[in-house]
Amino acid sequence: MKFVVQVRLFPTPAQEAALADTLLLCNEAAGLVSGIAWETKTFRNYDLRRHTYGRLKAMGLSAQPAQHVIKKVADAYTTVKAQARAKLRKPLTEPIAFRTDAAQPFDDRCLSWQVEERTVSIWTTGGRMKGVRFGCSDDQARALAAYRRGESDLIHRDGLWLLIATCDVPDGDVTEPDAFLGVDLGIANIATTSDGERHTGVHLNAVRRRNRRLRRRLQAKRTTSAKRLLKKRRRKESRFARDVNHVISKSIVTEAARTGRGIALEDLQGIRDRVRLRKPQRITLHSWAFHQLGAFIAYKARRSGVVVTHVDPAYTSQGCSACGHTDRRNRPDQETFSCTSCGFAEHADVNAARNIAARGEAGRAAVNQPNAA
Repeated sequence: MKFVVQVRLFPTPAQEAALADTLLLCNEAAGLVSGIAWETKTFRNYDLRRHTYGRLKAMGLSAQPAQHVIKKVADAYTTVKAQARAKLRKPLTEPIAFRTDAAQPFDDRCLSWQVEERTVSIWTTGGRMKGVRFGCSDDQARALAAYRRGESDLIHRDGLWLLIATCDVPDGDVTEPDAFLGVDLGIANIATTSDGERHTGVHLNAVRRRNRRLRRRLQAKRTTSAKRLLKKRRRKESRFARDVNHVISKSIVTEAARTGRGIALEDLQGIRDRVRLRKPQRITLHSWAFHQLGAFIAYKARRSGVVVTHVDPAYTSQGCSACGHTDRRNRPDQETFSCTSCGFAEHADVNAARNIAARGEAGRAAVNQPNAA
């Protein structure tokens, strides 16, 4: 299983200047390669080398960085063309442009990690630069030392220097679950389990509303200081939501692993296209990071050897987890579930999570059923 480890670099002023010059030169070179690729209609990595490698060397790039710049451009055109074919964006009408601080990949011949010393050695336009300090947690350090594979990307974002490395961690030994922990995803409650544990979204939603009001006021001012504050706060909300999702997913996977159960999740693919809501509700729905939470649960479960299954969410909120009776009137409001058939009452999200758990068990039983032949 592959996952990324992001660490922050703490360069000295001289090291920071060298990193900035390196990133600037690499992206200027990427812009040159992109222009040549567009003019000659040459987009394959190997073919682009014949047209551009000598010019990149003349600009001051060493062999490996030059190869990575060419590959970065070729990969960018491959991605954009695939998106255009899938109608996720319009076809290109001009060469792809690269920001001056766009990420640049480095392999082990250009960058080496000294994990115990918390330093890296990296190629720059001024030569090999050693002893660049970085910071990370103990868990990240162990992952870097044991499982790091392939390239590492140098990024300059919001004034910070970052390195993003890929780690190839072996999956945990999967155990066949005796039962499933159902998880109902929502907006009022971000996640509710069939055990009755609710991870409320009150605080997260309040933060998002406050940030929307602040952005609206700052955008209306249009002053230099307002623009500076908007730039400073950029991505702050997404980092906060990401941290919340990490905490919730860790809690759910830990409980499932402790009790020997699998995890049953709703298959919510395409929900934003299916649901029709009023404008205030659309804002809340489109800022809801349910896909990210599901992805976090999935990769943490794989590391712990926990089975994850996705079930059809249809009518899980209207069906009774006690008797199975399904009726819209079973759920008179957002929080309440009261079965009109058997009288069973429970919090609506807990009842839905129990239905999801039951569907997970039924689906697993069907998959594991031996063939009649």
